Amino acid sequence: MNTRHLVLAARWFSTLAALAGIILIYRRWFHVNPTTVALTLVLFVLLIAARLGLRYAITVAVIATACYNYFFLPPLGTFVISDAENWLALFAFLATGVIGSRLSQKARDEANRALKKQRELELLFALSRDLLQTQNVADVVNTLPTLINVAAHAASSTLYLLEGDRVYQAGIRQNTAVDIPHLRQSALTLISAEMLPSHDVYIPLRAGVRPRGLLRLSEVQLSEDTLQAIGDLASIAIDRAQALEDVARGEATKESERLRTLILDSITHELRTPLTSIKGATGTLLTAENVSMEDRQELLTIIEEEADKLNRLIGQVVEMAQIETQEVHMNFSVADLSQIVETAMESCAWVFSAHPVNIQVLPTLKVFADAEMVSRVLCNLLENAAKYSELNSPIFLTAEEQDGTILTSVADRGVGIESSEQDLIFDRLYRSRLQNLQIPGTGMGLAISRAIVEANHGSLKVTSQVGHGSVFSFSLPVGN
Repeated sequence: MNTRHLVLAARWFSTLAALAGIILIYRRWFHVNPTTVALTLVLFVLLIAARLGLRYAITVAVIATACYNYFFLPPLGTFVISDAENWLALFAFLATGVIGSRLSQKARDEANRALKKQRELELLFALSRDLLQTQNVADVVNTLPTLINVAAHAASSTLYLLEGDRVYQAGIRQNTAVDIPHLRQSALTLISAEMLPSHDVYIPLRAGVRPRGLLRLSEVQLSEDTLQAIGDLASIAIDRAQALEDVARGEATKESERLRTLILDSITHELRTPLTSIKGATGTLLTAENVSMEDRQELLTIIEEEADKLNRLIGQVVEMAQIETQEVHMNFSVADLSQIVETAMESCAWVFSAHPVNIQVLPTLKVFADAEMVSRVLCNLLENAAKYSELNSPIFLTAEEQDGTILTSVADRGVGIESSEQDLIFDRLYRSRLQNLQIPGTGMGLAISRAIVEANHGSLKVTSQVGHGSVFSFSLPVGN
């Protein structure tokens, strides 16, 4: 005998035993009038209806009617009724028990339906909340079967999309061989949810009136309205993710066009000055007849310096493009920070000729990074410190170990940066409003430096006060 049969037998035994106990108590110990017995039995029948159901209540009502007649209505000990009033009382008792049981069962069924409806609403709410957290179509279609499978307590869930005949599955009973033609036909023809004899449910997915796909659930116990609502939620989630992607793609296109325009404007502006100088110096050399050697040397020096500016500008543009497309490959190794500082000093020697630079870097400090790239970052920070500071003002270069990283700082006593711009200066092509027209530049140096530092698993930050100078600090992993 299985567990279910044992439970049924225990219910029947306990119910009949309780009825026998009531009869025995009133028969042997409490001698009361038949009305009291009838009311007690009616309450017992109603209790059984409320706890166990209509089938138990009607059975108990019939048995209780027979016992009431046999033990409490004269003549006692027989099923014969001598008084017509007792017949009326007997039928009233039986009718009360059956009708009361039916009403109690109806109330119980209504409560169960309300509870089921509440659970289905909670299911839909939880499912909609999870779906709204997903922002792109790829994540939606990959997680949708799992979310629905968990929410609906289904054995398996299959999501079929007409676009590309894509199938996504989740659950413990996934089908290894999916009938794509059958799913396609069902997705194109079904209008509402359909329950199959195999206990599978087919729910069509639509984008407006256009079929989008199909959702198949196995072994679910949900109402048709809830199943259709699940299908609608799935369609809305896919539509929403698609719309967000379209908006993001449009914004990216606009931003790309804006940046392209800014780059062209900035490059045009920065190219015009050195080209004008080169053009003027070259024209003088070609047209002037009597040019002294001293003037000729000065003009050639101007051409060389402006050509170097052009070369540096083009190099920054190319480097920024390579960083954005991740075409820059880092060669990580343990390197002496003092050696990196020396390399940076050689690359930007003019800084040390125009400013006193106080260097405090211990020779024992080592970093795990691309030494060449880090030296370029350090050189850029030193050049910025010199560019935005008065001639002969001091620059401080320090380095120390903090919490498993080497923190390197370049401090100056220059013009400083407003607090509202301290995060913006690391954006491409952004230049401070105070210095944009006074000091030439492209606005790409700090963006390149931050990208290099982050590629070396570090961070680049700035603290500054207008009129008192700035401190640029970048951290790198300690070299072990």
